[in-house]
Amino acid sequence: MMENKKKFQMPSAYSILILIIIVLAIITHLIPGDAVTGAKLSDVVMAPTNGFVNAIDVCVFVLVLGGFLGTMTKTGALDAGIAAIVKKLKGNEIMLIPVLMIVFSLGGTTYGMAEETIAFYALIVGTMMAAGFDALVGAAIIMIGAGVGVLGSTVNPFAIAAAVDALQGAYPDIQVNQTVIIALGAVLWISSLVIGIIFVVNYAKKVKAESGRSILTAVERAAAQEAHGNKDLDNIVSLTGRQKACLWIFAISFVVMIVSLIPWTDFGITIFENWSDILTGTALGGWYFQELQAWFLIMSIIIAIVYGIPEREFINTFIAGAADMVGVVLVIAVSRGISVIMTTTGLGDYILANAANALSGVNSSLFTIGSYIIYLGLSFLIPSTSGLAAASMPTFGGLAYQLGLSPEVMILIFSAACGVVNLVTPTSGVVMGGLAIAKVEWPTWVKFVAKLLGILIVANIIILSVAMMIL
Repeated sequence: MMENKKKFQMPSAYSILILIIIVLAIITHLIPGDAVTGAKLSDVVMAPTNGFVNAIDVCVFVLVLGGFLGTMTKTGALDAGIAAIVKKLKGNEIMLIPVLMIVFSLGGTTYGMAEETIAFYALIVGTMMAAGFDALVGAAIIMIGAGVGVLGSTVNPFAIAAAVDALQGAYPDIQVNQTVIIALGAVLWISSLVIGIIFVVNYAKKVKAESGRSILTAVERAAAQEAHGNKDLDNIVSLTGRQKACLWIFAISFVVMIVSLIPWTDFGITIFENWSDILTGTALGGWYFQELQAWFLIMSIIIAIVYGIPEREFINTFIAGAADMVGVVLVIAVSRGISVIMTTTGLGDYILANAANALSGVNSSLFTIGSYIIYLGLSFLIPSTSGLAAASMPTFGGLAYQLGLSPEVMILIFSAACGVVNLVTPTSGVVMGGLAIAKVEWPTWVKFVAKLLGILIVANIIILSVAMMIL
């Protein structure tokens, strides 16, 4: 009788994140001196729960968004709309990839589009699967598209503005040239975007030509098919008048979301003041997750009314849609627990101080490379761009200034390295949440994106090293 051997399976996202929390807790006990407080058992046990509290705004947003998408799916308008797009692009579906990646990258470079992308995974993944690609292509369009935009931030307030404020708050005499930052950010953004598009398109062509070339496992393909691909688009009838109206409402919902998150007043634009705060009490440009929660709840109700969904059926549909996002919410909460334990033990500050000391006295090229590598590690531990900017820029920006180097390039070193890491790190709720919706396991994503990360890192270092030498 042959022995039945079970094939090894990678642990789930939850297990990976909890393991990281445990490892970090152990590390805090291995550092000598009083710089770090050793994590207690209670710190480890409470890290996921405290992470949930810390991330409650984005968690509730994801639940409401799930209800919104569930309501929209109930109308059948999304399936019909996807079918229309796929049929219209028959033979040219590949063109969707660069167009969508450019759009998402614009959101990344201008306002740091990250958590907001979670709203698009179900739609984009379903569209790309209907067009003959796999779920990985859909996930890559969003994550890499928005990610390279954040990597090459130009006016992103959560990276650039946060870094400038942190640096000048600590050193008021340092003058930061915003024109230099925008120009260098644009170079990083465009070069990384081109690399990303070529990478995703090449993979998509292989999948399209031969479905067996997909690197997704059989389990992942089945899960993605069940969640996003079980649609016979050829037999979907044309859009009805009510469905068309719902699609317009759907589109307007996301346009308003994007407009609401761009800090218009930072650019001297005041057209939204004194009137657009009537709905939430906050003008467009100042919205964040609480306002977005209210917005998508209202738009869910409007869609239900327009399509004629009965009240009780709407409530059940909305709750079912929110329930579909519970797994995503738990991943986000546990991942945020890693940042919590880094902060409570002081491990983050310890690593930061020692990293800065290691860079003192080196030449500009080594300083650039060393800073970039250090920020790769720091970004894994602190995936929040604004949080990392506040914690690190007074130290690293001040050190660059004292060495006679460009603080503007230092800011872009931080942005670029953080952007690269946030394409893959399991400590990011955006990465783990997006993959959970797409039904792509994190190890599969790492396998897919590893080569791209290497190319981006080399390209970034070359651009930043040249910039540091000439500025």
